[in-house]
Amino acid sequence: MLDIAEELHRWVGQGRDFAVATVVAVGGSAPRQPGAALAVDSEGTAIGSVSGGCVEGAVYELCRQALEDGVTVLERFGYSDDDAFAVGLTCGGIIDILVTPVRAEDRAVRDVLAAALSAASSGEAAALARVVSGPAELVGRALLVRPDGSYEGGFGAHPELDRTVVGEATAYLDAGRTATLEMGEQGSRCGAPLTLLIESSVPAPRMIVFGAIDFASALVRMGKFLGYHVTVCDARPVFATAARFPEADEIVIEWPHKYLERTEVDGRTVLCVLTHDAKFDVPLLQHALRLPVAYVGAMGSRRTHLDRNERLREVGVTDLELARLRSPIGLDLGARTPEEVAVSIASEIVANRRGGSGVSLTGAHTPIHREAGVTRRIGSVA
Repeated sequence: MLDIAEELHRWVGQGRDFAVATVVAVGGSAPRQPGAALAVDSEGTAIGSVSGGCVEGAVYELCRQALEDGVTVLERFGYSDDDAFAVGLTCGGIIDILVTPVRAEDRAVRDVLAAALSAASSGEAAALARVVSGPAELVGRALLVRPDGSYEGGFGAHPELDRTVVGEATAYLDAGRTATLEMGEQGSRCGAPLTLLIESSVPAPRMIVFGAIDFASALVRMGKFLGYHVTVCDARPVFATAARFPEADEIVIEWPHKYLERTEVDGRTVLCVLTHDAKFDVPLLQHALRLPVAYVGAMGSRRTHLDRNERLREVGVTDLELARLRSPIGLDLGARTPEEVAVSIASEIVANRRGGSGVSLTGAHTPIHREAGVTRRIGSVA
């Protein structure tokens, strides 16, 4: 649901009633992952998507019905369906969808969801936990958790359940994960079983592009398209200008290694070194390869790569640290233009993030969609 937070937040501000359908579980080649959502307001306006088109019509009708009835429902779509909504996914997968009415009279749920939408639309970190299945009085109830462990909403009669969910949701938020969680209604393995969907809303991950060259301009555009907060860093003010990089979120004129030493990065940050000049690359990569970031790639020919590796070894970079370096940067697409090279680099970043092989899907036997996460059960080993 938080993937369409900005528009839903506007609907809340306008006082609209609506129903939101959220993917809570997938199987096989389902096109959308948990958290993807479609919402329908009382006038019939629809936003978002839960399947890329396969079952949108049936889900739309479920939302209209839920908005009229005021009842939260959980529905399964897939090739094995034989009920009234057996539309079937053309891709052959299965998706479970939670449909929740959000009406003015349902203040308990609406207030929590409104707070979650406000946080997500403004780029604040928050995790929204909703009961997907379990005791009827709990289904659809929600709890919003902030990074400091404070929370809004709750599940009523079982305070231990609230405390357990807050702890779990905080961990999901730290990792930026959206997934389902199974536990007992009393917050452990005790009581009736229930399943929760925990959606994490976190600020956009960072892409830092070092080297204000033509290839960087194309990569900035690609980074923005993929949802990154993009910074361009170069020590040369004549090249690092807003006119050359109008889509960058930030332009920094500073020696790359000095900027990297003082800026904040995390496990989702990607670093793209396009300078291919030893005086910039070596001190920068010496530091970058020791940071807990998601990706470090460096541009250059294979000869440049070998020479750079030797220079890095001379300043103490270990072979284990060098193994983290993606160089020459990007996947082998035969790219030549700056735009093609940007696609090549972005493809490698996505493959690294999602665990893809980078090979053509034609004739391959690898899964098309990797699992975004697995259901965790309280009491099991995560």
